[in-house]
Amino acid sequence: MNTSRTRRLGLGLTIAALLGPLGWVSAHALGQPQGKPVLTVGGAIAATNRGGQAVFDMAMLEALPQKTFTTSTPWDNRPIRFSGPLLRDVLAAVQARTQAGTLKATALNDYRIQIPVADAARFDVIMATRLDGEPMSVRTRGPLFIVYPFDSRPELQSATYYERSIWQLKSLDVE
Repeated sequence: MNTSRTRRLGLGLTIAALLGPLGWVSAHALGQPQGKPVLTVGGAIAATNRGGQAVFDMAMLEALPQKTFTTSTPWDNRPIRFSGPLLRDVLAAVQARTQAGTLKATALNDYRIQIPVADAARFDVIMATRLDGEPMSVRTRGPLFIVYPFDSRPELQSATYYERSIWQLKSLDVE
């Protein structure tokens, strides 16, 4: 191998190793969706797979570590079991910039809500892909539903957090 090229490659790898922990260089490439895209994440992210955005199909989301909890909601007359990746794990997968303060979430019907990025670290908020163990259809608030563990803390049982629980989620913009 050409020694000049070897030095450039070594320098590039050194820079990547130094910048990677800061979230500036993707340590792992984000795979390409093989199925129908269900989520697009844009804005202040470093890991992308399509035109400066991160696009996920359901298999990609289900490949992330999964969390399950049962909680009461203001929309149902019984506690519901939700499963899916933690929102913070989705943000880590796209290498969201740590200084980002807000997620702008948009639903299929264009409902929009702002969610503080701090909520993802502070609470075990999940991006639910399953309701009572079954995939969620659009009719049952799916395919994605950002859900807070309302029963885990009294402060989560308020309009503020209920409004941030957006169902039929289609995109997040990290700002």
